[in-house]
Amino acid sequence: MPLVEIYTKSFCAYCWRAKHLLDGKGVEYREIAVDFGGETRQQMIERANGRMTVPQIFVAGRHIGGCDDLVALEREGRLDELFNA
Repeated sequence: MPLVEIYTKSFCAYCWRAKHLLDGKGVEYREIAVDFGGETRQQMIERANGRMTVPQIFVAGRHIGGCDDLVALEREGRLDELFNA
């Protein structure tokens, strides 16, 4: 399974929703907290092409987007393809 990375903040409902979806699918992921900003948050912004909101999700280094993007991929039946690539 490819590496899944998700940049999050502790009190973010969208982050919780995205992690819940991943957990429900049995997908292991690396959670990267950006609660305190700094270099880690800046790295997220650069990797996400300027997006500043959380969560920002990456699968095998490819930027998927945020929670809404993840849910849309699931609705379209394309999310499992990413995890099985």
